[in-house]
Amino acid sequence: MVSLPVDVLLGFYLGALVGVVPVLSVWAVSFAFRYREGLSLPRVGAVGLGLAVAAANGFVLAFVGEPVFASAGPLRFGLAIVFVVAGSLYAHSKGDIAAGEFPQRLSLTDFGGQGVSTDRAELIDDGAEVRVRVVGAVTDVEGYPELPEELRAQIANAEFELPADLRLSELERRVADRLETTYDLATAEVELDDRGRAQVAAAPPFSGLSKRVGGGRHAVSVSGLVPTGIARGDEVTVITPGAQVRGRVISARSEGPTPTEAPDIEPRSDDDPADEDRPPRRVRTPTTNGGEGQVTVAVTRTDVQPLLRAGETKIVVESRELDREYEVVSMLRRAGHQIQRIAVRSGDYLDGRPLGRSVLRDEHDVAVLAVRKDEGWLIAPDGDILLDSGDELFAAGTRENLTAFESGGVS
Repeated sequence: MVSLPVDVLLGFYLGALVGVVPVLSVWAVSFAFRYREGLSLPRVGAVGLGLAVAAANGFVLAFVGEPVFASAGPLRFGLAIVFVVAGSLYAHSKGDIAAGEFPQRLSLTDFGGQGVSTDRAELIDDGAEVRVRVVGAVTDVEGYPELPEELRAQIANAEFELPADLRLSELERRVADRLETTYDLATAEVELDDRGRAQVAAAPPFSGLSKRVGGGRHAVSVSGLVPTGIARGDEVTVITPGAQVRGRVISARSEGPTPTEAPDIEPRSDDDPADEDRPPRRVRTPTTNGGEGQVTVAVTRTDVQPLLRAGETKIVVESRELDREYEVVSMLRRAGHQIQRIAVRSGDYLDGRPLGRSVLRDEHDVAVLAVRKDEGWLIAPDGDILLDSGDELFAAGTRENLTAFESGGVS
């Protein structure tokens, strides 16, 4: 006859003996169910599965004549059941968490971290950046209108400089973003090889000027003396005899002298830019040449009538302090930090959680600088911001921390 303390210890020993396999089974089933279906396995089901596997395990132990099992009484069986139930609930919880943090889409690039080849790609700035060039014919995107030939030629001659330590998938995404922004494309698809050569399929803008006018704004065209170098996106002040109106340029043209060096928009015939005798010139954002011209600005509703009534206007370009923005980015890069855009996907561990509860700084040492939602930008967001599927985070941190944060459920 064993004493009560010994019987209790033997009960927990029996629970551990028959409960290891059930706990592992519950974790695996919970992980697979959450990962595949996006739903949590019911706790009753997890406990039932654990007890069923434990019963089968106990039957095997009784069959082989395990002494602890053969001499077990009600106390040992009760403690073993408690051990299995508690272990099953714990494994269920951990399986759910692991499935929520595991990437939903994996590729060989995600595992290998494949980037551009340091031997074959065109690296600049002591290897810190890679020059990405569009090569070959720019094709159309199925289901969209065809590209105008002039726009197709401009895209075919484009090149960009991006960080060389990024994976190919990230480089492809950034090139597509640059193309869509520079040429106001409806969409762009990019395939990049390890030499930094991009094959592009693109769709032209399909909604005209209204696509570039933000919510609550109206586009008004004014005529006057247009400064040299105005580009879309510049902030200007339009001075009229009765008012001064601030707005953002969404299109501009002037009748000044044509630049002596016309932009090269002809597509290259050679698909291999490394073999070109003369490197192609970079694509620059179209700007005005100066002189009399017309500028279309996006203004608030109350500023529309003063501009429409004005007979004479003067256009003054305002500083947007871009130098400070570039200085901040340069300081972050010198400190070994990067800024990366990260999308929140449905079912990620960030989806549906407040920003302050996502343990970004404690777990990943990543700082979120801005959040873009459907309704607009949130700069320096506080911890009460609720993250939803489709939101975009702009985070700063080291490459290793951003990679760890990305693998935790975002991409």
